[in-house]
Amino acid sequence: MEMDTIMQKAIVASCLVIVLVAWGWRVLNWAWFTPKRIERKLRHQGFRGNPYRFLAGDSKESNMMLQEAMSKPMEFNNDIFPRLMPHVDQTIKTYGENAFTWDGTIPKIHILNPELIREILIHSRKFQKHFAVQNPLIKLLLTGVGAYEGDKWSTHRRIISPSLTLEKLKSMLPAFAVCYDGLLTKWEQIAMKEGSIEVDVFPTFDVLTSDVISKVAFDSTYDEGRKIFLLLKELMDLTIAAIRDFYIPGWSYLPTKRNNRMKYVDKEVRGMIRNMIDKRTKAMKNGEPSQDDLLGVLLESNFKEIQKQGNKKNVGMTIDDVIEECKLFYFAGQETTGVLLTWTMVLLSKHPEWQERARQEVLQAFGKKKPEFDKLNHLKYVSMILYEVLRLYPPVFDLNKVIYEDTKLGPYTIPAGTQIQLPTVMIHRDKNIWGEDAMEFNPMRFANGVAEATKNQVAFIPFSWGPRVCLGQNFALLQAKLGASRMIDFLHFNRAWLAEEKHIEVAQLVRQGKKLEYQLAEPIIK
Repeated sequence: MEMDTIMQKAIVASCLVIVLVAWGWRVLNWAWFTPKRIERKLRHQGFRGNPYRFLAGDSKESNMMLQEAMSKPMEFNNDIFPRLMPHVDQTIKTYGENAFTWDGTIPKIHILNPELIREILIHSRKFQKHFAVQNPLIKLLLTGVGAYEGDKWSTHRRIISPSLTLEKLKSMLPAFAVCYDGLLTKWEQIAMKEGSIEVDVFPTFDVLTSDVISKVAFDSTYDEGRKIFLLLKELMDLTIAAIRDFYIPGWSYLPTKRNNRMKYVDKEVRGMIRNMIDKRTKAMKNGEPSQDDLLGVLLESNFKEIQKQGNKKNVGMTIDDVIEECKLFYFAGQETTGVLLTWTMVLLSKHPEWQERARQEVLQAFGKKKPEFDKLNHLKYVSMILYEVLRLYPPVFDLNKVIYEDTKLGPYTIPAGTQIQLPTVMIHRDKNIWGEDAMEFNPMRFANGVAEATKNQVAFIPFSWGPRVCLGQNFALLQAKLGASRMIDFLHFNRAWLAEEKHIEVAQLVRQGKKLEYQLAEPIIK
């Protein structure tokens, strides 16, 4: 009996040893052998970069360089890549275009060749979004159709598309105009009363574009949606911090202060959006006509998709899916247009000759009349200006993909587990494509369209490209065209200053006869 007990303990101990050895091997394989194996394959094909460092990779060096770059005042020379991605910039300068960096244990190759970019963006099922290999909490913000893959992505895109058709965009124009005219009228009234008005421009456009989205997407005012926007902005800041940190698998489940806050914020946002959806769903079930905003069109389109499939299980979008799409539209739609309008103001203030060209075009197209969709969509100079702003200051400065099996890319075979980065800001400044004036603001390069400007290459990707081009691209551009047109007609932009951060800090509207003069005051360094 005693011998049996000893044997049982020996068996248990042996099993524990086997489990610990197996677990230790898996950890060591993940943390050392796999990265080194991928590194050898990349180097064998001509890719170069720093040697792999256990667990950390280039993370420490990258974070230090970013902190140093952001600690300095921003130089307004359009050369923002060394500021936004200093480590990648230094790596490419050191090792050439076929360079890679380390995001912890994961190698990331940086692709600048337009033919390879075309191949990556066309074959979206092979080169997938990279969220799956990151901190799961990142998905609380970066979710919805933009983050999905495979059948779920195609289903969501098919259901969402009717809410962003040409006819739908036409119907949005009056709501856009009300929001922009309301802001300009407010500025004018204060300037007439006080003699001048100070405006913190980027937050102002933040509020403005939030108001637009609330009206056209959810038939609500900014005040009603303000808490959602504020919470999403907080979630964005927390997500950026999480992305920059080296992630250890399982860390997201620990009750850290940041982890708990991210989960709480997401729960609050989901609850508020769910209440909006529940009210609409109840009204639809009671036979009430659906509202003609984006949420109403989305719910109706989803209902038709479910009916088309015969009310089978796992078809269409669940309520949770609809919530995720609403979160995405709230966040991405507002942020993209706000940034675009801000940089448009900055660049026009530095280039009054383009400001005047655009103003004459707007006056000729509309005179004293309200903007019309067809004419607005054919404003050549305004369109050229916006394209050039998107080239120099795209809303997303890089696109990232990951592959899950060894994959051919041009002459290379990229090993599974490698990330691929398309540094948009650098691609948009490639002198081989854009010419020697690639760093300069020159909307004339788009005089004959994007294809001629890029020499028919995939080198202009502010909204991505190919099958996964941003669904909200036309929404953002239409809103920006209207906003830019109204402000160009209403204001004269003078000089621009940039402060330590990316935002313009203070603007003044000064009464000058019958016109309002727009001036940016001295920079405020935070």
